[in-house]
Amino acid sequence: MPDQAADKAIEPQEEPRSADLARIKRMIPHRYPFLLIDKVEQIMLGKSAVGIKNVTANEPYFQGHFPQEPIMPGVLIVEALAQTAGVLVVETLGKIDQGLLVYFMTIDDTRFRQKVVPGDRLELHVTIERGRGKIWKFWGEGKVDGKVCAEARYSAMIIDADDPRR
Repeated sequence: MPDQAADKAIEPQEEPRSADLARIKRMIPHRYPFLLIDKVEQIMLGKSAVGIKNVTANEPYFQGHFPQEPIMPGVLIVEALAQTAGVLVVETLGKIDQGLLVYFMTIDDTRFRQKVVPGDRLELHVTIERGRGKIWKFWGEGKVDGKVCAEARYSAMIIDADDPRR
């Protein structure tokens, strides 16, 4: 659950929000080839969101992982979960266009359960477990066709890119 400071930024919401690619780029600093989400849907402020990654054969990592049987690397699925969490936090805090950075602190309880391949629509289900100021903890699941392909518990530090103390 977000702390009281984060609660102040949360406005009541009746309908889930969403973020298209242009809005995502205003929230997190990632760019091609490392921007791994195409859209974020079902954003429930202070609670959860669902990121979308449309996996295509054109992804640069498929050239080496693996050319005869392309599989999205598990670490990139976890990164896509983290990017979705970054969008959720920025939207929750109302800090779009403010140059926030999200740094991994921990990655725990990670499991990879099935392959993600070109043509898949990877859904990245992220839930906030705790938010305290700059430190946030999440549970995430990557799903394809409703089946869990990856899961992880992770924490991140949210900081201002212009903060000289970073």
